[in-house]
Amino acid sequence: MWQRGMGLGWGAFALLGLSACAQLELGNHLMKAPVPASRPQQQAAVRAPQEPNPIYKVGTPYVVNGVRYEPKEDPLYNTTGIASWYGYPFHGQRTANGDIYDMNAMTAAHQTLPMPSYVRVTNLENGRSVVLQVNDRGPFVNGRIIDVSRRAADLLGFSEKGTTLVKVEAVQGPTENLIATRGAVADAPLVTVAAAPRPVVAVEALAPAAGVALAPPPPTNTPRFNPTVPPEVTFVGVPATNRIFVQAGAFASYESANTLRSNLSALGPTAVTTVDVNGRPLYRVRLGPLENTARAETTLGMVIARGHTEARIVVD
Repeated sequence: MWQRGMGLGWGAFALLGLSACAQLELGNHLMKAPVPASRPQQQAAVRAPQEPNPIYKVGTPYVVNGVRYEPKEDPLYNTTGIASWYGYPFHGQRTANGDIYDMNAMTAAHQTLPMPSYVRVTNLENGRSVVLQVNDRGPFVNGRIIDVSRRAADLLGFSEKGTTLVKVEAVQGPTENLIATRGAVADAPLVTVAAAPRPVVAVEALAPAAGVALAPPPPTNTPRFNPTVPPEVTFVGVPATNRIFVQAGAFASYESANTLRSNLSALGPTAVTTVDVNGRPLYRVRLGPLENTARAETTLGMVIARGHTEARIVVD
């Protein structure tokens, strides 16, 4: 499903250079816009029900608003950025892989991951974490890396706020990994293997040690989880303070990185930092830290407008 809040006029679509498949999808979907937290949800327009026909889909490279996206299978995907959510009026519409969008389901839209695949989304502002199925394309607002359903936004605790800082990690789904099984040979012969012998183990209750008090038995009514938190939500440790940066690029050459740093310094505090990748230094050009997500999105837009379309928002 296509973009929430692109701010792109219909007349500009011809300039996007999308593949034939992407053009078809774009023509079949409305432009998605974030719903302001202060505005009540509107009722979905009455439309004929659609039947889901989901397929496994990776897709071909495409360009939206000057940014190139390259869908691929990436079981090691792990990145940080900004999440948004979408609900009405897209509830009941077909997604990019033929599924039907249900704003009350645990799903998400992503620009490049296969559909379907699964990701763990962690809200870096409160530690809430959920697993979602990717079955749609988007978002295409600069800096946003995932668009979750309304239900997921509620569970992650940012539906009223609209956006939040997140970490998104590829995970194996509730069933077998789709990518790993694509090459399996159908009707392969089964081999029966005899079970290992199971020895008989004697069990004997031991008397308590002399002079040692027994621990009281646990209460039988102790809940297994906090009843006020839905079972889909887990809590993970997150930094008390998140620093937000715009990463304009990463280079093997310090000279190249420093040149870019100089060119972008008028946009705000800009620095070259070094990270070790496979035993070799990589020089990253970053602007920040920035005080909030709104400033980060604005800064990213200015960096992309200068031609650095690979720039992205990162959280450290």
